[in-house]
Order: sequence, then structure tokens, then C-alpha cells
Amino acid sequence: MAKPTRAEAISMASTSTSSLFPPEVSMELYASNRQKLLSSLRQHLSGSSCPLHGFVFLQGGEEKTRYCTDHAELFRQESYFAYLFGVIEPGFYGAIDIATGKSILFAPRLPADYAVWLGEIKPVSYFQERYMVSMVYYTDEITQVFVEHYKGSGKPLLFLLHGLNTDSNNFSKPARFEGIENFETDLTTLHPILTECRVFKSNLELALIQFANDISSEAHVEVMRKTKAGMKEYQLESMFLHHTYMYGGCRHCSYTCICATGENSAVLHYGHAAAPNDRVLEDGDMALLDMGAEYSFYGSDITCTFPVNGKFTSYQGLIYNAVLDAHNAVITAMKPGVSWVDMHKLAEKIVLESLKKGNILVGNVDNMMVERLGAIFMPHGLGHLLGIDTHDPGGYPKGVERPKEPGLKSLRTARQLQEGMVITVEPGCYFIDALLVPAMEKANTSGFFNHEMVDRFKNFGGVRIESDVLVTANGSKNMTKVPRETWEIEAVMAGGPWQLS
Repeated sequence: MAKPTRAEAISMASTSTSSLFPPEVSMELYASNRQKLLSSLRQHLSGSSCPLHGFVFLQGGEEKTRYCTDHAELFRQESYFAYLFGVIEPGFYGAIDIATGKSILFAPRLPADYAVWLGEIKPVSYFQERYMVSMVYYTDEITQVFVEHYKGSGKPLLFLLHGLNTDSNNFSKPARFEGIENFETDLTTLHPILTECRVFKSNLELALIQFANDISSEAHVEVMRKTKAGMKEYQLESMFLHHTYMYGGCRHCSYTCICATGENSAVLHYGHAAAPNDRVLEDGDMALLDMGAEYSFYGSDITCTFPVNGKFTSYQGLIYNAVLDAHNAVITAMKPGVSWVDMHKLAEKIVLESLKKGNILVGNVDNMMVERLGAIFMPHGLGHLLGIDTHDPGGYPKGVERPKEPGLKSLRTARQLQEGMVITVEPGCYFIDALLVPAMEKANTSGFFNHEMVDRFKNFGGVRIESDVLVTANGSKNMTKVPRETWEIEAVMAGGPWQLS
């Protein structure tokens, strides 16, 4: 009997099927990222009349155990380090010689019993070839290597990564090693330059983001088809994770899956430990599924909302189409030079206009915008940069101020769009008592609400539609490929075909 191919073996192991196969990842991607950084850094130093000497120096991630136990958590590389070197193993350091452009990895010197418990101990030549770097040494040789390769005068200069992540308000941690006190260090130059490099994606990066979108889109469709009343929310999460790992080789998810049904779909970051996707799906519920796979560090972020029973009611269709119209209008308007703040306001206005047509709101929509009524129904920002991190950094570089108004202050970027950015477009409309009740009682906003109609949506939850969009030279390209129109969703849920192409 002939041995089955890998694709046949996967098919036999699962009841699902896939048209996709994980692509090979060229280390040229990370080499080109290093060259991009080197060019930007040299340009900055030259413009500042600084010598082109020193080393970019980053510390990779460390493996962590669960609290005081010896249970090792699944390791995922620190994102800046992954961007420059593509290294999947923990405990590494990496450097780029600014004068020569040569790249250096420092690998941990592993104990002999590693070979017994964790596998073969690879020689440094293995890592040099695998990661396409100029040189590889051990971490206990860092000081010696820098001294030998430094071409400037005085102490060798290390450009370390230290700066604020404007999404988390956490600071990146600069590299530390024994003997660092013998070096000059620069903590301010590297972070803004490297962060800006990450904002604009190369074709090699885009290919991985596209695959993450393709396998995630396919998984979303698979979940849609299998969703039934009586299931648990976590079963939808499980189906997604299975499909993206089984067919896409995606061991990591871009973020914790949000599988929210019924009124849970008004909880923006549902799915956390205290709300663990465990409600039973009911006939008549809407399901809001925010799930995205990560492939070779690069992620996706996709949200689909659909009726659990496969058929939209008139009320469900009203809210869904309000959000879909906003989603589509933003993508149509996107191009270089467009303000992301203006795109958020465009989405808000379209949702408010739809709610007025549906008799949920009354009055002048422009006046609603002045009173920031859009933030009641969409308290989060319209979208965020996407790449190696779900919330990729670079949203607020120096000179870009965060808006202060309700809703707008939640924007993860207020930049103008530029070619090469990948950004999520994720308008929503939610019925959140914590926001609606005060707004319906305030003198300057209460008159906008048809209270009787709002009450009918009390346990509705919410709708979010999210796609990952590339800003092109003349417009934009939607990288996400899922059913969006109500008739498309109903057809797929009834068993109809769906093509990614």
C-alpha cells in the first residue's frame, strides 16, 4: 500500500478540509528587516552628525514557568527580536554592527543534560545557517566579541531597545548581560526608528499576514457552518483553533479568542479568564467571534458576527447592516494621506444614520456627532496597526497626539494613512447598559433616544465586523476573505460554498 502524502494524512485525520498549506518562510524576510533598520539608523546618525559606529543590541525572550512550578509555558519570541532575527528559541541575544552591517547572534550555552530531556544540542554553525546571520557566538562571549569587532574609539557603543508601547503603556526592556557596565549605552535612539520600520510592511511580511488571514478566514467559515444552538461558546473557539493549527500550522493565536453570544457580545474583550467563552448558545442569539491565527510571528485579527440559527431577524439585520455599511465605507475611503481620526468619525456617522433610520435614534445626526453619541454605541477605536503584534506599535510616534474626546481617545492610532500600513477596520454597534443608561438620562443627549426602541435591544449584545486592510498606493486592499453580506452568511450557514479567492 502506498504511503499517504502529508495532505492525505491530514485529510484522514480530520472531518474538515482545507484548500491551504503552510508556506515556507524565507530567512530573507528577517535579513531585509535588518537592512531596513540599518539604513534608517545610519540615515538618522548621519543627519545628527554622529559616527556610524556601535551595535544595535537586543535581548530575545526568556522561557517562563508557571509561577513556582517547573511547568514551562509555551514560548513565543519577543516581537522586536522576532522582527529582526526570526529566532524561535529562547535565551538568545542579537546584534547588528552599524559600521559593517554584519549580524551576530548569541546562543545560550546549553548544559549536557539538555540532550537527554529536550533534544539535540545544535552547534553555532546550525544557527548561522538557519537564521542567515554573519556570525554566531555563545552568550558568555558577548563582551569579548563586541570589543574585538568595535571600530570606533573609546568604549564600544550599544544602541539598546527602550521605549513606550502606547497600547499597553509598558516599556520595552533594554538588553542586560554581565559586563554591560563596561560599554557606552544609548537608550533613546533605537526604539522610535525600529518601531517605525515595523509600521510599513514588505512584500515578504505581507505574504505571511495574507496566509494568516486566509487560514483564519477559512476557519471562521468552518465555524459558521458548524454553529448550532445548544453548543457552548468554547466549542466555537475550539473549532477555530483546531482548523488553523491542523491546516495552517498555527501553533499560536494572535490573541485570546472572543466567542461572545447573546448579551455577551456587548462585552468588548469577552473571553478572558473571568468570562471564559462558556455560555450556551441559544436560538435567536447573535454570535460575535473575534479570532485570528498567527503564522511565523505574523498575525491576523478578524471578527465575524452572525445569527446562531443561520437567519437574520429584521432587528439583527438592522444593526448588522449599520455596521457593515460603516465597514465598507471606510475601506472604500482609505488611501494614503487620509486621517484615521476622520475614518473613525465616518464610521460613527454611518452607524448613527442607520440607527436613526431604524427609529432607535431621533434628531439631527450632526448634533449627535457634536455630543459624541457615537462613542455610546462604539466606545472602542476603529482599528489598529497589525503585524507581528495584534496591536502593532507605532500608532503614536512623536508629534502625533492622542485625541481626548470620548470614543476618539480609544483610537490606537491617530496617524494619517500611508502606503504599506496594515490596519484593522472594525466598526461596531453595541447596546451596553453602562453607557446607554447615563446617556439616556443626561439632559444634552436623552432627547436623541427613542427609549421604547432602545429597550427592545436591551439584551441584544452587539455587532462588530473586522477586516485586516493594506493601504496601497492608490487605495486599499482587504486581506480578509469571509462572508460579509447577510445573504452570503445565510447561504454559507445553510451549507453553501465559499471560495477564498
